Amino acid sequence: MVTNKEKRELRAERAAAALREKQRRERRRQILTATAVVVAIALVVGAGFLINSMRDDTEEKASKVPATGSQYGLTLGPDSAPHEVVIYEDFLCPVCGVFEATGHEQLEQLADEGKVRVEYRPFVLLNRFGPYSTRSTWIWSLVLQQDGPDVALKFHDLLFANQPSEEGPFPSQDDLVALAGQAGADTEELQSSIDAGAGVEWPVNASESAEALGINSTPTVILDGAPFSNGATPADVATNLVKALQ
Repeated sequence: MVTNKEKRELRAERAAAALREKQRRERRRQILTATAVVVAIALVVGAGFLINSMRDDTEEKASKVPATGSQYGLTLGPDSAPHEVVIYEDFLCPVCGVFEATGHEQLEQLADEGKVRVEYRPFVLLNRFGPYSTRSTWIWSLVLQQDGPDVALKFHDLLFANQPSEEGPFPSQDDLVALAGQAGADTEELQSSIDAGAGVEWPVNASESAEALGINSTPTVILDGAPFSNGATPADVATNLVKALQ
């Protein structure tokens, strides 16, 4: 005969088992949902990249893009290099982040070897997500002007290596100054310039210059005066660009 105590224990065991099963199903549902979201984002980013490449990177627009040596860019490599690459970027753009993670070391090496003249042209495209695009472009431009191209290049690479999500949270002004210091910038001089509001027009002018050329997607890559979008993904484009320059 089953006692009342045994009945209570049996009910408790069944309840615990039911709870464990419910938790197991919930974890499985969360994993499936997260996987579906990741896949969907990848498809949207990939499709968006291809659509923007086909829609925006036209021959006509590319023909209007100034050659390397722009006042709104950072130039690597000698004038005598057989190839020129111009890259329009936004420091918040995740597609630019993938492109840079894949190809920046090889591009910079090719520039050092004299095989290509590369110019990075950061501008503000994604300010609808918040102040980060403008803030990072402004502080980067101050580093370029005050500390020179070598430090600005290191800061450029660190900005992409530490790129925040478009949804945030975004690095503060102090965070960016500290990151610039890691690149070798004089942080005291940089902070003084920021406090004085020096160079605040640079991101505005750089963005207006890009907009006037019809540059409305990032990264926009111009190789020897023609649009370059050879690849199904940003990583593919970076890889194929490096191959084209070797």
